[in-house]
Amino acid sequence: PGTALTLGLLLLSVARGLRPDDAGPPAESPLQKPTVMIAILARNSAHSLPLYLGCIDRLDYPKERLAIWAASDHNVDNTSVVLQEWLKNVQKLYHHVEWKNVQEPRSYPDESGPKHWTSSRFKQVMKLRQEALQSARELWADYVLVGVTIRHVLWHRCWNLAACTPTSGGYYKRTPDYVPIREWKQTGCFAVPMVHSTFLIDLRKAATRSLAFYPPHPDYTWAFDDIMVFAFSARQAGIQMYVCNQVHYGYLPVPLKPQQTLEEEVDSCIHVQTDAMVDRPPIEPSQYVHVPMPSLDKAGFDEMFLINLKRRTARRDRMLRTLAILQIVPSVLDAVDGSALNSSQLQAMGIDMLPGYEDPYSGRVLTRGEIGCFLSHYHIWKEVVHRGLQSVLVLEDDVRFEPQFRKRLMSLMANIREAQLDWDLIYVGRKRMQIKKPEKSVPAVRNLVEADYSYWTLGYVISQQGALKLLRAEPLSKMLPVDEFLPVMFNKHPEVKYLEMFEPRDLKAFSAEPLLVFPTHYTGEPGYISDTETSTIWDNEGVTTDWDRQKSGKMQQQAHIGSSAQNREALQTQPVGGSAAAREEL
Repeated sequence: PGTALTLGLLLLSVARGLRPDDAGPPAESPLQKPTVMIAILARNSAHSLPLYLGCIDRLDYPKERLAIWAASDHNVDNTSVVLQEWLKNVQKLYHHVEWKNVQEPRSYPDESGPKHWTSSRFKQVMKLRQEALQSARELWADYVLVGVTIRHVLWHRCWNLAACTPTSGGYYKRTPDYVPIREWKQTGCFAVPMVHSTFLIDLRKAATRSLAFYPPHPDYTWAFDDIMVFAFSARQAGIQMYVCNQVHYGYLPVPLKPQQTLEEEVDSCIHVQTDAMVDRPPIEPSQYVHVPMPSLDKAGFDEMFLINLKRRTARRDRMLRTLAILQIVPSVLDAVDGSALNSSQLQAMGIDMLPGYEDPYSGRVLTRGEIGCFLSHYHIWKEVVHRGLQSVLVLEDDVRFEPQFRKRLMSLMANIREAQLDWDLIYVGRKRMQIKKPEKSVPAVRNLVEADYSYWTLGYVISQQGALKLLRAEPLSKMLPVDEFLPVMFNKHPEVKYLEMFEPRDLKAFSAEPLLVFPTHYTGEPGYISDTETSTIWDNEGVTTDWDRQKSGKMQQQAHIGSSAQNREALQTQPVGGSAAAREEL
């Protein structure tokens, strides 16, 4: 014992000699981050997979603490090739990579198409998720993230990450909390009976040992559905599910119906990309997979002009990226900056305001911002005539594109050509101001109406003949805002005193129905910017118009159009993701 005590004192003395006498106890080493397995189930998603994988690449998390479990089967596209290329290039970055790939068969025997969810497909997905869950357990992962498998089932029953209550049939219905949570009016983590599409499971909790995607719990008697089976398993294990919406986690395309095609899903994915860029950075593909560059063109037009102020660089970048995704190459027109115009320049150009013009909402006169906007469009009309262009698409830089924009616009123009319609201008985006009665549909052309009084010049198609008519009106010497001028020229403006100042008023104006573009932001919304309303009045640069920004009615959303005034004859079946209700869901 004495020897042991002496040795102990000696060791203690040596240990003390290794640090200053006044030093405190050594600081504890920080804990490593939890280990997470990401489970990827991919089928017929070659179009979207590079974007999804790019999101994984950019996760702000140590890759050595991540494991990847990936599976792909029943593909009619190159999904497995894309996934395998990515796994090969990143496998050294991650703690563990596991890959399951089945080349044949390319479809399920009982499916009607690649978007059809049959019992055999449900079963396969449930088995794969169970296999991923088991693999995570064997790796002693702290968490497993089971990713999205898009489908239509439950689309009309309980929307994803939803606050719902179960019904007697095992399905779910909304609670009053559903909409406030979905729309971020209530934020936090909320207890829910079911989570749809994406699960983060804490495997450190002992109760998760009873969780299972497959086989269904012995007491489960409801529909054979992977989400519902898993929700029942969690409930039987005494596990509470939560949905958290404190931050923006990503995007889910609108699920397709069983009879829809992969081509339609590609269109839906394109819409997700373009819509995401309105308020957030673009979704970039993974750097570890080859993504072929799409060929760009003018979408069937002689020219496509994008109007943008040079100082609005963010808008320009977003629109150029968006149009590239839509496979459209624009000619960028540097807009006339009304704030930079002085009285001498206006006088030199012969610009004068239309006598008696007043803004219909504030009563103010013309602004220099509105003059700059008018001149930007005016320069395009001059170029259309000068170059002899027959069909030109004009877009401003603050538009949000509807699903299948390119396809629908090209189809509309093809129908117009086939019908040999005599046209001058076609709105693709506008604010319809006459909402008491329907507009007249064009019998020979689907999705087209004769335009009534309208606001906005977000987007339109103009012909050589139409541009010539607008220029011959000599509008610079009797100027009013461009979106007031156009209805005057097709004789639909309610102010007779404006109409009397222009002859002839024979512009043949039409509008796409439903519309193909909308504003990115409306008056008062975060991110709303107006270079026309927040300006100075046209003949006195010392008088600003900032005061009317918040109460301007021109850039408020379209007023409700009652059923008796809707253009029903022109309306056709909405494209995938085309309805407002569908877009709001995801």
